[in-house]
Amino acid sequence: MNEQPPAIRVKNFEEVPFGLTPEQARLEASRCLQCKRPKCVEGCPVQVQIPDFIALIAEGKFVEAACKIKETNVLPAVCGRVCPQETQCEATCILGRRHEPVAIGYLERFCADFERLGGHVELPKKAKPNGKKVAIVGSGPSGLTVAGDLALLGYQVTIFEAFHKGGGVLVYGIPEFRLPKEIVEKEIHYLERLGVEIKYNHVIGKCKTINELLTRDGFDALFIGVGAGLPRFMNIPGENLNGVYSANEYLTRSNLMKAYLFPDYNTPVIKGSKVIVVGGGNVAMDCARTALRLGANKVTLVYRRAREQMPARAEEVHHAEEEGIIFKLLANPVKIIGDEQGNVCRVKCQNYTLGEPDASGRRRPIPIENSFFELEADLVIIAIGNNANPLIPQSTKEIKTNKWGNIITDPIGRTSMKRVYAAGDIVTGAATVISAMGGGRLAAKAIHFDLMGVSDPMITTACQLPKEDE
Repeated sequence: MNEQPPAIRVKNFEEVPFGLTPEQARLEASRCLQCKRPKCVEGCPVQVQIPDFIALIAEGKFVEAACKIKETNVLPAVCGRVCPQETQCEATCILGRRHEPVAIGYLERFCADFERLGGHVELPKKAKPNGKKVAIVGSGPSGLTVAGDLALLGYQVTIFEAFHKGGGVLVYGIPEFRLPKEIVEKEIHYLERLGVEIKYNHVIGKCKTINELLTRDGFDALFIGVGAGLPRFMNIPGENLNGVYSANEYLTRSNLMKAYLFPDYNTPVIKGSKVIVVGGGNVAMDCARTALRLGANKVTLVYRRAREQMPARAEEVHHAEEEGIIFKLLANPVKIIGDEQGNVCRVKCQNYTLGEPDASGRRRPIPIENSFFELEADLVIIAIGNNANPLIPQSTKEIKTNKWGNIITDPIGRTSMKRVYAAGDIVTGAATVISAMGGGRLAAKAIHFDLMGVSDPMITTACQLPKEDE
């Protein structure tokens, strides 16, 4: 896919890849073998019928291809950009055994963009209103998926969103150059056209409780999709110095609150000249690449494992390297050092080596004794992951959580509280957009079964449901 040259894109926040042309899309689609038992569908958490939509692209039926995707995925333009296809659908592509797999993500993005930019977006048929009301807490990927599925089934759906804009991590966590916010807004507008109501600036657990929504407000069921938005720190000396950000705050200021457009938007952010980002995932890459675009002269990413163990997408690592991000691998901070004014000036790190594999299957990082070194810095961003949002479990004791604060559910999203369901990062911990959507789809089906007694083959394969008379 053609994209902005590194020397140009580091000076703007515009999307890096340009997308496929119709000719490129049809040519790539023609590579699909149309397998009778497509492994790519099995690799997709929401079971998009991949060969079907690719066949439509090959025929030049781009709008029809987008409609086919939206039968199971309400956010195709988003997923085509941010999903880790290389470890999911493309990883199981038969062509990938000897050649490059079909570029499923590029094709998904292409037909979704073609539909949207051409003004061809049409609403699918909806079931008649069934008289049931469902509340959804959080407008991230899982919440939007549940909303879309239930709206098509005839439910009256209301989303309660804490921020002033919808999209959850899609708007506050992912930078403009990777996912333009206009696309998220269009996807949300599509759901509103389906009849979904979104109430912004509603912090459930504070302005209203789960019990109040179910009793006083008369909702028949409630879905929790609040994500894992609690910042995680390293608990090392100096993390309270001026110039130390969590990735959450740094990206929220830049993305949701438009700090990169300051002073047009009244959101200040410390830009930094010598920036250190701690972590090796997609969030760390987003922070490092954002810092560069905000004017940093040098951005160093410190990660305690090796490059091949980075959880970030290969494409994001490649883009970061192209843009000049320095990778300091097999190292980890042990102390952040400040000056007399309490501002960050240096970071003390320790070298690591790799030992035996741990529970994740990756070789365990082991610190090397007396192997310390220091790096100059005026801005440090901690991007080592997030913990579960604690607000709802704290305000609703009936909802059980595990030792990490994640909500406990059965395989299809039922919580310990009757009529309350959950999916996404609040259940699994920090994961991918598409996995959150997959959990949301199962939860929507479970809600439909529990409220209307309507079964579905996808539910019964995931979990044995009770018979209607039980």
